[in-house]
Amino acid sequence: MPDFNKVLEPGDYQQGLVNTVVEIPKGSTNKIEWDRERAAFVLDRVEPSIFPKPANYGFIPQTLDEDGDELDSLIVTKNALETGVWLEARIIGILNFQDEKGMDHKIVVVPADDRNSGDAIKTLDDLPKRWKEKVEHHFNHYKDLYVPGKAKVLGWGNVEEAKKIIAECIERAKT
Repeated sequence: MPDFNKVLEPGDYQQGLVNTVVEIPKGSTNKIEWDRERAAFVLDRVEPSIFPKPANYGFIPQTLDEDGDELDSLIVTKNALETGVWLEARIIGILNFQDEKGMDHKIVVVPADDRNSGDAIKTLDDLPKRWKEKVEHHFNHYKDLYVPGKAKVLGWGNVEEAKKIIAECIERAKT
């Protein structure tokens, strides 16, 4: 497995595109994380079956969010993507989220080349309201069994807000 932080750039985020690496497939309860020191994926824990991931979950290489991990991505696709797959993705917004480690943003993306939808999803407004409700519910409650009250969705942001956070996380990774 390559070291994604060495072989991939964050992408041309100013033009709305990022590279993102899948850690957790949609529907999985396995909390798989990229271990930056070992350049490998590790199974951090198995979540209760009532909390499957509502979207593919990944990270943007060469970034560092306020929580000390790479900047997270929520990859919206019809089907689950396998751990270790990377793709060029179009930024459609951001989920502002905070947990016991601090701010833990989630950049919401779709594949840059989605011929099934005809690249129809451009912003969060193009997603069903129910999808956003499920994501909010998941992130507000998935830690309730072991750190109750520590996870909180702070709201959604647009593409420009997402680009601002990406820029900050790229700069943080350089230091």
